[in-house]
This record gives sequence, structure tokens and C-alpha cells, in this order.
Amino acid sequence: MRHHYYVIHQSLIVLVFLAMPCLSSALDYRIETVVDGLDRPYGIAFLPGGDILVSEQPGRLRIIRDGLLLPDPVSGVPDVYTGQQGGLLEIALHPRFEENGFLYFSLSQGTEDANTMHVFRGRYNTSGLHDVIKIFTAVPAIKDSTLCSSHRMVFLPDETLLITVGDGFDYREEAQNLGSTLGKIVRVNDDGQIPKDNPFINQSNAQSEIWSYGHRCALGIVYDRVTHTVYAHENGPKGGDELNLIQSGKNYGWPIATHGIDYTGAYISPFKAYPGTEQPMVQWTPALAPSGMTQCRNCQWREWEGDLFIGMMRGQQVRRVSIKNNVVTEQEALFENLGEHIRNLRFGPDGALYLLTKNTKGRVLKVSLDTVSKLKAEGN
Repeated sequence: MRHHYYVIHQSLIVLVFLAMPCLSSALDYRIETVVDGLDRPYGIAFLPGGDILVSEQPGRLRIIRDGLLLPDPVSGVPDVYTGQQGGLLEIALHPRFEENGFLYFSLSQGTEDANTMHVFRGRYNTSGLHDVIKIFTAVPAIKDSTLCSSHRMVFLPDETLLITVGDGFDYREEAQNLGSTLGKIVRVNDDGQIPKDNPFINQSNAQSEIWSYGHRCALGIVYDRVTHTVYAHENGPKGGDELNLIQSGKNYGWPIATHGIDYTGAYISPFKAYPGTEQPMVQWTPALAPSGMTQCRNCQWREWEGDLFIGMMRGQQVRRVSIKNNVVTEQEALFENLGEHIRNLRFGPDGALYLLTKNTKGRVLKVSLDTVSKLKAEGN
């Protein structure tokens, strides 16, 4: 493992606290480069034996083993269409991965004129991906753009899979159309079948996979196993990024209600709130472009227990968000000293926080508790 350390000491954090009142108690951490030289890394997953899987947008699934990036990508990944924001994106392990070896991954396929996103399931082992099947396809497949594709996934306790599907940027009205899966969060069984308790399964002219709708570009989703709550964030247009509490069958407003405006400066809607739609828990204007989200549960920092961590592309930071009784009570900007776009982030099995940077020479960074500095600061 390559060790490039940024040690953040108590005294430095106190100075930052004085300048930024939103910060909470001072914490000590160090940041090291696990690997670099990745080509637009997007998804990350931790395997039981210690390997780390990272997806690269051009269509490669890479293995990090013992701190080294193996030269050969994993075989068996289908062909991808990589225009604009497309490619091989999210990856997720089945909750019983050690038993069945199922790896789930999303990607874009098609052409410049017509493309869409798909989710596949394959059986992973050291020789590659096997028994690959397609379990979900976003409809309609008419998009001539891969912008706002979304592609984030999380499993629920019943082993159903939530998948975020973006509105396709130029097709924002589809977010309110229940006959389309664009601008939705969908829910499928682990084999792609439709759960019988989905909210619109018996509604004519509605896609039965839909779990919630009225989303723009949801690039982060988390299931809180303690409170049994689903959170998702999404990019607004020019402003109006949102963090939402997601509930089955609810309408989250896009594009009827938004705190943002169009990139041209024109109004998208005169409404920031609209009857029958849900308001965000928090919205960010100017936009920070959230991408990726994880939660501290038994991580290395007891002070962060239960907090959400959101990578910010435009803000070049990680935003820590505390929630009490479904109300955002505190926010903190972290790791701004890196000056990098954070594409994704996960807490690993060791309780450390792993960050993926967006660049064509992207990195995997590990943030861990600097126990030496912490003990010194506490006088031990």
C-alpha cells in the first residue's frame, strides 16, 4: 500500500471550527492513498477475503489486493456505451454474497442516438464473472444522452434491490410519468422479478418496478439498518440539490417543484413546494453536486455514529449530515484540503472511510482515525 499521509491534528481542526461554525467536535484522522491511476472510478465494494472491487466508467472492473491494483480487469463484463456520463457504474454485493457469489452492476448500453441503463447480476469468483443475466432495464430506451443516468443501488433487509434511475436530463417530464422508469427509484427482487408489494404493481399504465418517483438524478442511496429508513440524495439543476427520506409510493416533486433553476437561468417551475409532493430534508443552493453516500454504523469514530456522508463533486468535499428523528440537525464540510471531486465513498469492514476521486487518474483514499494524535490531545 502506498502511504501518502495527511494528518489532521486537533489544533488545526479548532482553527477551522472558528472559521466554520457548522463544524462539530474536533476529530483526528489521517488520509492515505490506497491506489491511484484509476480511470474515472465510480463504484466500490469490499469482498469478504479482503479484496476491494472498483468499477471504472470505460467498462472495467478492477481488483485491489493487498494495497496493489491488479493489472488485469475482471473478465465477463458486458460491453458498455460510455458517452458523456455513461459506462460501467455502480456495483453491489448480494447480502448473502459469501454463500452465492452474486455481484450486481449497472451499465449503459446502446448508441449515441438511443441508449439506456441496465442492471446485471453475475456470479463472481477469482476467474471472473459467470452466469451473467440482465435483471433490470430502464424504459423507455429512447434517450440520446447518458446525462443524469443515476445508477445507484442498495439492498433492503428482505433482499429486494432499490435502484436509482435518472430522468435523462432532457426528459425531465418523465419523472412524473408512471409509465416510464426514468426519474424513479425502482425495486426488484434479487433475480429481477417484481415484488408483489410494490406500490404501483396493480395500477394500469404504471411500471410495476417503481418504488418512488419525481426524482431528477439520484446519485446516492442508503438504507439505515438501525432506523429502517431509506435516504437518497439527488442533483438539482442550477441549485436545488436535495437529501430526501424515501418512502414507498411517494412523489418527490421533480420537475413540478424545485429549489433550482435551469442552466439557462430560466425557471423550471414557479413552485418550491407543491401539494402531494414531498419536501427534501435539506436542499443545497448553490449546488454542491452530491455523488455517492454512505453511513457510519460502528465506524472508527464514535462521534459520527449514524451520520450520513455525502461526496460532493462541485463542492470538492465530503458533507457529514447528522439526522435526529428524521430532521437534519447538523452539517459539516470535511476533507476540503484534498481539492478533489469525490465520486463515491464507503465505510469499509475496518471502519475506515474510503473515498473515490473522479479524475481520469482517480484514486482510492483511506481515511482512518489517527489514534496517536487523538491520545496526545486527550493527555494520555
